[in-house]
Amino acid sequence: MKLELRGHNERYTVEQSMLNLFPGELPVYGTLAGDEPRRAVVELSETGSQARIAVELSYDGKTARKERTEVLPDTEYEKERIRRRGIGRCFYDAAIEVTGTRPPWGMLSGVRPDKLVTAALLSGKSEAEARRMLEETYAVTPERAALALETGRTAYRTALQLGERDIAVYVGVPFCPTRCAYCSFVSQSVEKSFKLVEPYLEALTAEIREGGALARRLGLRVRAFYMGGGTPTTLTPRQLSDVLTAFETSFDTSYCTERTVEAGRPDTITAEKLSVLRAHGVDRVSVNPQSMEDGVLRAIGRRHTAADVERAMELASAAGFPHINMDVIAGLPADTPAGFERTLRRCVAFAPDNLTVHTLALKKGSRVLTEGLAIPDAASVGAMLDFAAPTLRGAGYAPYYLYRQKYMSGSFENIGWAKPGAECLYNIVIMSELCAILSFGAGGSTKLVDRRANRIRRLFHPKYAEEYIARPEKRGADFAEIAAFYGDA
Repeated sequence: MKLELRGHNERYTVEQSMLNLFPGELPVYGTLAGDEPRRAVVELSETGSQARIAVELSYDGKTARKERTEVLPDTEYEKERIRRRGIGRCFYDAAIEVTGTRPPWGMLSGVRPDKLVTAALLSGKSEAEARRMLEETYAVTPERAALALETGRTAYRTALQLGERDIAVYVGVPFCPTRCAYCSFVSQSVEKSFKLVEPYLEALTAEIREGGALARRLGLRVRAFYMGGGTPTTLTPRQLSDVLTAFETSFDTSYCTERTVEAGRPDTITAEKLSVLRAHGVDRVSVNPQSMEDGVLRAIGRRHTAADVERAMELASAAGFPHINMDVIAGLPADTPAGFERTLRRCVAFAPDNLTVHTLALKKGSRVLTEGLAIPDAASVGAMLDFAAPTLRGAGYAPYYLYRQKYMSGSFENIGWAKPGAECLYNIVIMSELCAILSFGAGGSTKLVDRRANRIRRLFHPKYAEEYIARPEKRGADFAEIAAFYGDA
């Protein structure tokens, strides 16, 4: 789409709106000739405390022009926020007129749509005011606004229980048995990277020990531990034990209320590995089939069957984990609404106390895109999610966190469902950015959160395992940044 910006340079705001409302379009900036079939002029002018915004948008023969006026507050930070919101809303209004469609999340294009609710509640607004803000200011549909209110309420209650120096710890294991067709995470098949595993774990445990010493010095309290990937249970029992030992001997774990490990791929789960996890106090595991349809599993490159999922769930239940999560994905290659319905019913029958329903995200670098795999259309994905919500509510689950990703099928969302009292604290704090998360390992990022000052600092780790192993000096620099953030430079 050809874009011309007048009186401003808010490219990011315009691009995110365009990607949200016109998936697949790419921005091309310049002065319009007037005959481009897909084009938009986005204009901003200010007089005193008022900002006038105008968008004229043409798309395949249809044209819409929208204008709005925003009252600008006194502070520059708030002025910038109001300008961007006004530009986004004006572009949205023009886009839905020419397309005739209304995205479920309205003009919101960010990862955390319910964060607005949490912030509103923390500022003293009522739930009714928070919901009205979503529907009227951001054009969110009533159904999605109600969903955001539920999950935002959970985050609000969690925020009230967290102290300024409470943190979570994330440990990344970037190895999997094979690479799934939808995956773009920084993970590697152990078949191709076996020789990297031991040197990676040596670097990882060293980083954990140094990070634990720093956390003790800074008086940070670990409230939640999460080991993800990749697939952590790709490791051997001994390797899993070494990583968990490094954590529990380096950090003060007396305030840690949950320890989660993504067992993930059923073809990596054994009774011995689960026994090791339980011996180290892990009380929450994920067994992630993604689908219980063997044809879908083959299409996405998984080397396990639905029967293997059943076996893994039997092992996890027998091991005595208090909490078990299962993940499914709506919109996978070769799936159908009927197939997704069978998958969800089989997962509910296992009675896990957490069940996460993801929507397929079309990620650059995934085989879904590079190989052009056929996937269900937006209407089919919508039907899958329309089945999921009442089915899970009827089985005693409630939504407790949600997030969105770019290029999601149908512009929907990922939702974590849990039975009462089984909510995962780590998932809540990372999605709502409620406290700092110290990340260890390749491909992750440490997130330092100062809620009082509304400040977040991100420290990105080396992306690949080889680079992570080769750059021990990077963790030293990151630890210095962490110390400075907490005033201990």
